[in-house]
Amino acid sequence: MRTLGVNSRLKPFGATIFAEMTALAVKHNAFNLGQGAPDFDGPEFLKEAAIKAIRDGRGQYARMTGLPELTKAIAERFHKTSGMSYDPERDIVVTCGATEAIVDCMISLIEPGDEVLMFEPFYDSYPAAVAMAGGVSKVVTLEAPAFRIDEAAIRAAITPKTRVMLVNSPHNPSGRILDDAERAIVARIANEFDLIVISDEVYEELWYETRHRTLVLEPGMRERTIVLGSLGKSFSFTGWKVGWAIAPAPLAAAVRSAHQFASFCAATPLQVAAAAALTAPETYFDEFRAEYRARRDRMVFGLRECGFTCDLPQGSYFALADHSSFGFADDFAFCRHLVEHGGVAAIPPGAFYANRSKAKSLVRFAFCKKDATIDGALERLAKYRAKFESGELAAT
Repeated sequence: MRTLGVNSRLKPFGATIFAEMTALAVKHNAFNLGQGAPDFDGPEFLKEAAIKAIRDGRGQYARMTGLPELTKAIAERFHKTSGMSYDPERDIVVTCGATEAIVDCMISLIEPGDEVLMFEPFYDSYPAAVAMAGGVSKVVTLEAPAFRIDEAAIRAAITPKTRVMLVNSPHNPSGRILDDAERAIVARIANEFDLIVISDEVYEELWYETRHRTLVLEPGMRERTIVLGSLGKSFSFTGWKVGWAIAPAPLAAAVRSAHQFASFCAATPLQVAAAAALTAPETYFDEFRAEYRARRDRMVFGLRECGFTCDLPQGSYFALADHSSFGFADDFAFCRHLVEHGGVAAIPPGAFYANRSKAKSLVRFAFCKKDATIDGALERLAKYRAKFESGELAAT
C-alpha cells in the first residue's frame, strides 16, 4: 500500500507554532499574546458595509482580479501614501489574504531549483511557500538586537540561481522599519543581480515615530517589485482574509496566473467592505496608529518592569523581548513554561528562523489586544517574575 501523508516538500514544516501555543493557551486558561489576532472587533462602519453588501445580493463570485471598486481603492490609497500611481485594472490582484499572495508569487515566478533570498526572522509561511513551488530558500540572518540588513551577507548568499528577494518592512517579529541605507542596499542588490523583489508591507499603516516608506520609491525598484498589502492588519479583521498584490502589469499578470487557480477570488461582500475601508478619512488611520502606539507603550514598559529587555518597535503590533534574565536555555522552553506556570501565551521566535539557536533568548508578544488583556497578562508576568525571585519557580 502506498504510504499516506504529506509530500516531501512540506513534511519538514509540520504544524505551525501558532496552533501549538493557542492550544496551550486554552488548556492553561492563559492570556494569549501569541498569535497576531486582535481580541476586539474592527470598526463598526466596516462591519456595516459587509452586512449591507450581503443584503444587497453581493454574494456571487467577484471578478478574479478583484472587485473594480476595491482595486480602485487600493490604487488610490497606495498613491496617497506613496505618491506612486498604479493602474487598478492591470496592476492589482486581490487575494485571500496576503498569505495567498505570497504563495501565488512563488508558484508563478520561480522554477524548481530557483533560489529565493529571505531574511530571518521571517514570517513562517515564507519558506513553506517557496517549498510548495519547488524553490530553495536562501536565508540571511538579521542579527539581534539591531536586526539590520547587511550588504556583505546578502552578497555572500546570492548565486546564479537566485531569482527573488523577499523583504518585510515593517518587520514581523522585530518591529523594525528599513531605514534609508537599508532600502538603498536592497535596491542596489536587486538592480545589480536583476532580482524580482517581493515587498511584504502588510503592516504599512502600523508605523509609529518612523514613517513607513515603500520599496518601490527606490531607484529601479518599481519595475521589479511586487508590494503585498492586507486589510486584516490595518482594520483589525484578520479573519476576513482580504489581501492584495500591487505590481507592474507583467508581474501582476504572473501573480494572477496562480491566483486564478488557487482561490479565484476573495469573498465578495468582504471585498465591498474593504473598498469602504480603504477610502476611510485620514482621521481613521491617525486614530488607529495612536491607539496602537498606546498599546505598544503599555506592553513594552510593562515588560521592562517584569524583567524583560525590550526595545520599542517602530512598526507592526509585536514586541520582541529578551527573556535571558529568567534563565531558560531557549525560547521554546521558556514559552512552554510561561504558558503553563505563568498563564501567558507568547511565541518563541525560533519558529521564524532556519537556525533556531539565533533566537534562543527572545520571545514575541503581540499587543493587538484590549487594554484589559494586556494589563491582565502583565499582572501575571509580574507574579511569574516574583516566583523566580523567591525561588518558587526555576528554569527547567
